[in-house]
Amino acid sequence: MTLAMADWLVLLAYLLVVLGIGFYFSRRNTSTEEYFVGGRRFRGWVIGLSLVGTSISSITFLAYPADAFKTDWLRYLPNLALLPAMLVAAFVFLPFFRRGNMTSAYEFLEMRYGPSVRVYGAIAFLVAQLVRLAMILWLLSLLIQQVTGLSPQAAIVMGGLFVGLYTVIGGIDAVIWTDVLQTVILLLGGVVCLWVIVDALPGGLGQIWRDGSQAGKFALAPWQDGAPGATSWRLSLSEKTATMMLLIGLTNWLTEYSSNQNTVQRYCASRSTREARRGLWVYLFTALPVWAFYMFLGTALWVFFQSHPDSTASAILDGRERAEALMPHFITAYLPAGVAGLVIAAALAAAMSSLDSSINSVTTVGVVDLYRRHLRPGRDDRHYLKVAWAMAVAVTAAMIAGALWLNSADTKTLQDTATILVSLLGGGMLGLYLLGFLTRRGNARAAWAGIALTLVFTGWTVLTNKGLLPEALSAPFDLYYTGLIGNLLMFLVGYLVARYWPSARAASGQS
Repeated sequence: MTLAMADWLVLLAYLLVVLGIGFYFSRRNTSTEEYFVGGRRFRGWVIGLSLVGTSISSITFLAYPADAFKTDWLRYLPNLALLPAMLVAAFVFLPFFRRGNMTSAYEFLEMRYGPSVRVYGAIAFLVAQLVRLAMILWLLSLLIQQVTGLSPQAAIVMGGLFVGLYTVIGGIDAVIWTDVLQTVILLLGGVVCLWVIVDALPGGLGQIWRDGSQAGKFALAPWQDGAPGATSWRLSLSEKTATMMLLIGLTNWLTEYSSNQNTVQRYCASRSTREARRGLWVYLFTALPVWAFYMFLGTALWVFFQSHPDSTASAILDGRERAEALMPHFITAYLPAGVAGLVIAAALAAAMSSLDSSINSVTTVGVVDLYRRHLRPGRDDRHYLKVAWAMAVAVTAAMIAGALWLNSADTKTLQDTATILVSLLGGGMLGLYLLGFLTRRGNARAAWAGIALTLVFTGWTVLTNKGLLPEALSAPFDLYYTGLIGNLLMFLVGYLVARYWPSARAASGQS
């Protein structure tokens, strides 16, 4: 990719602003309370926009347009379950985390089930986030390579060090405010892309609606043989119906807003429960349109390339090129100087907003749930702040090392390994939290019984997916529903064990 001077100036300005935010907030970080939750003073609109920046990541910028370009809007369907999930999060989950001046999502697990379950939840989160950090940094490095011509190793190290620098020195303040900035940049970049497309089409915006509708590109149905199939609303564990897609979305969103430290830390950083709840509404009414916009951008690109035939676009449609190459190709080949720099900044923002949040949340969980709680309790706050800085540096190093390994490894092997680890350790986490939120039953024994059986269940589905079991012993359902079934299993087993095999001690988290 050859960038004009205007593009480099736009990119440089963006990076300097992000770095400046990190250095500005570094002056405030004199306590762990400031470093982890920003003194608990953030307003709702800031929390909401930072949640958008954390959740949209590179998937929104690259995968959503690519999916709508190749197929239709079926993948948008699970996002519609965000509305009921937000209602549950705002009025059921949020009050629990706002009590007792919590900092970590896993403090609740100790209050409810005991310290051993808290450690399990923290370790499951750390493993999942470290894998996620390595994969996102590797994806970010691909864009850096394309823009700068650096080697893969140099791109990974430079990208990781830059994100790590402003995150380590700035703490949660820098993470939240850079996420707000990155959300705005991401939106602006997408709008610029759509403007270029509409300006190049003879029929403008109306042509996108007309041609896309005629081709079925707005359908919420499986894409088959170049056209949308029939939309089914049946309940089924053997096929991906619209109803099941919504249930999967609901499960994923409830998990995100009950047990993910990236989210819970925003609850805790809000100045009040009211502001935290307002942040959830800002997130809801920002994220849903943003996701829809980027799906629409993918449809617009399909219409654009129908009018302006392109060999790369054709290769993506027929499967000879990866769909995720669509946006980088469009940026490179069709955007004018200066505009390309802005859109590349948006792509960088999409990845960086996920990386900085995960580095900070991993650091918080490592210090609060493991180091301060079990390894070195009772030390002064300055000691824990120094440990937090050191741990953030270590997480950055681990992220870079993981991305470097990924660059030299078989990506399919790493993806499989990551999926297995995250599925095994994180399976059933929503069920565990729901048991604590919705009932008074359950203690460490019940929780561990649910965890053990969920691990066995998830391991069974992994073996099925690998084809390592005979047909008679394989899972008789679509493995897409592993998480949904696993959470139900966790809740039911925990509840039944608590009811029919109660321990001698009260189920109050004292076990």
